[in-house]
Amino acid sequence: MIAFSYRLLASIEAYQYRRARRGPWHRMMRKVARMRHLFWSIITQSDIAPQANLGRGLMLPHPNGVVIHEDAVIGDDCMIMQQVTIGMIGTGQVPRIGNGVYIGAGAKIIGHILVGDGAAIGANAVVTKDVPAGAAVAGVPARVVSEQGSAGYVNRTNYPPIRD
Repeated sequence: MIAFSYRLLASIEAYQYRRARRGPWHRMMRKVARMRHLFWSIITQSDIAPQANLGRGLMLPHPNGVVIHEDAVIGDDCMIMQQVTIGMIGTGQVPRIGNGVYIGAGAKIIGHILVGDGAAIGANAVVTKDVPAGAAVAGVPARVVSEQGSAGYVNRTNYPPIRD
């Protein structure tokens, strides 16, 4: 599935690159990129708008069921698991996700919410309030349960020791 998510994100990046350029060649290639995005959206069963502001190093290990609104802003080096919804409630009320954020499976982040850098959102959490930087939240509605944040989730260099 990682190869699928890579291709989905590459199609979004290609569309955004072509959208910023003018001329008949770029217009044609923009349509090709849009069709690639549509194909990979169907294969991965995800709904990520090609206009979405996605940061560098975004990881989607299991992209199925991921929904990201076109106006949402996602920072660099974030990890988003399956069945996550990042959307809006009213006009212009979209979430802003900081850098290095881990979002667990099934989490819902809807409305004008700011998720700070290095935060971690637990599986199936419903985020209704801002999440401070470096905090870990869980539950419905989401509450701060730790101040360790996404350390160990996104970095992937500090695995726990193996016990015999």
